[in-house]
Amino acid sequence: MDRIPILKLGSALIVTIQVDMHDRLAIALEEDLTATIARTGARGVLIEISALEIVDSFIGRMLVSIAAVSRVLDAETVVAGMRPAVAITLVELGLELTGIKTALNVERGMALIQAQLSEEDAGHGSDRDRHED
Repeated sequence: MDRIPILKLGSALIVTIQVDMHDRLAIALEEDLTATIARTGARGVLIEISALEIVDSFIGRMLVSIAAVSRVLDAETVVAGMRPAVAITLVELGLELTGIKTALNVERGMALIQAQLSEEDAGHGSDRDRHED
């Protein structure tokens, strides 16, 4: 089975979905991403979906699930590059992307993550070693 690569950039993970998502691939992505967040202590997750032309209700729910698991592991999720047709479909399906910030592109998505991390660091002082083993 194919896997979607997960790249680490500083305190963030970047996932670029370049293939049509099917149910097994979405489940594998959630498992891989969860393991990578836990292993690396990443505090931000950027999921770039501009190549996705269609998002069904299962894939939409998986994005929400990924964001929920990421939050439990102390990482914020941003979805970038959503096509207008995908956004319309999600609204028509009644899916709310609870816990997910959205951005028009990767650059803006990374800026959201960096701003969130800077804000948290300012609020927590030097409490950055909470993820180290």
